[in-house]
Amino acid sequence: MFKNQQIGSFIVRLVLGITFFIHGLMKFQMGIVHTVGFFEKMGLPGFLAYAVGGVEIVGGVCLLLGLGTRIFSAIFVVDMLGAIFTAKWGKGFAGGYEFELALLAMSLQLFLSGNSFLSLDKQFTRQVGVSKELES
Repeated sequence: MFKNQQIGSFIVRLVLGITFFIHGLMKFQMGIVHTVGFFEKMGLPGFLAYAVGGVEIVGGVCLLLGLGTRIFSAIFVVDMLGAIFTAKWGKGFAGGYEFELALLAMSLQLFLSGNSFLSLDKQFTRQVGVSKELES
């Protein structure tokens, strides 16, 4: 049962990583100036567009590699809460915030459970554990 849960979380981690990476990349490829304008139109500081896009790219890659899974998942929870309440809430559920809510739920699941299946985190944790055993 444990392995099935790990594989399920691994699939969520990969899909979430790809999704955030692509969305972050799109913010820059479509012209970050447009994203800055969109943020400012909503009353947010324009520089946040750079931060959000950058975090989505870096965090997406890190999720794919299984590096800092819980940390980036927590950041994505905050990212999606911001997107829902600043840009999507007024549009309602269908055609509004349903996609962001799904990403929020996936991010929250990874934050709470983590995922070490095929991850770099697992490799680093293993090395630290071995080092501590050798020091004793």
